[in-house]
Amino acid sequence: MKTDLISRRSFLSVVGAVGAAAALTACGGAASSTASSAAASEAAGESVELIVFAAASLTETLNAIAQDYSAENPGVTFRFNFDSSGTLKTQIQEGADCDLFLSAGQKQMNQLDITSSADVNTDGLDFVDPSTRVDLLENKVVLCVPEGSDKGIDSFDALAEHLKAQDILFCMGNSDVPVGQYTQKILAYYDLDEEALAAAGVITYGSNVKEVTTQISEGSVDAGVVYCTDAYSAGLTPVDEATAEMCGQVIYPAAVLKAAPNAEAAREFLAYLQTDRAATVFEGVGFTAM
Repeated sequence: MKTDLISRRSFLSVVGAVGAAAALTACGGAASSTASSAAASEAAGESVELIVFAAASLTETLNAIAQDYSAENPGVTFRFNFDSSGTLKTQIQEGADCDLFLSAGQKQMNQLDITSSADVNTDGLDFVDPSTRVDLLENKVVLCVPEGSDKGIDSFDALAEHLKAQDILFCMGNSDVPVGQYTQKILAYYDLDEEALAAAGVITYGSNVKEVTTQISEGSVDAGVVYCTDAYSAGLTPVDEATAEMCGQVIYPAAVLKAAPNAEAAREFLAYLQTDRAATVFEGVGFTAM
């Protein structure tokens, strides 16, 4: 296995250390300006509820970071909406209130960004403030099997052979979910026909990466493709990691929306997500800060 995931105990220590650091140290750069602005809002008796739409694979890390952020900035609370990036994109397009969008793939962000290519943003949607858009994180796509599996699926090469033999049940994300789109690229890399395999009952689907992870953890499938971070959160040990040649890089973009109800506070929180303190939490579960 190419990625050395840290232990769950280590992550809890990381989160605890980040929380303790909030009480003991002052942040520099963007974090300092964030604290100053939040303090000003608190002095004025104002409070802000940030509405954050984020890919399901960010659930644990963003909740941990938000807890620290709110402790340091008592006037700021969060309303999170975690789901597949495709579902979140559709909700934003349909007019849902949202301050900050964090996607697990560039495609869903591009579809909301008027500055993106018309080949991707086919409807000419203009929801993203491009001046705030950043590539925040990188994740890894990994292959996992249930604990105690005896199928001999110890690599993507082995998975491909079993899929060709049609003697296993494999789980992947839907086609509108980034993890599903990355998996489709892996299947294409091995010249596997997804539609034919699905018709033969070899493939089952999850509407987001958490559903795929659950099916693997519960042993209802023989193997599945998820993100490194979700494998960690579920206590799964990946048996292989996809290369960039197989499915490309897994980049998480983030941006404030043009119609954000709390645009200034959203920009400040996004700046905080790019600090070393936030990076410590992200990297503790397998993300790479960009």
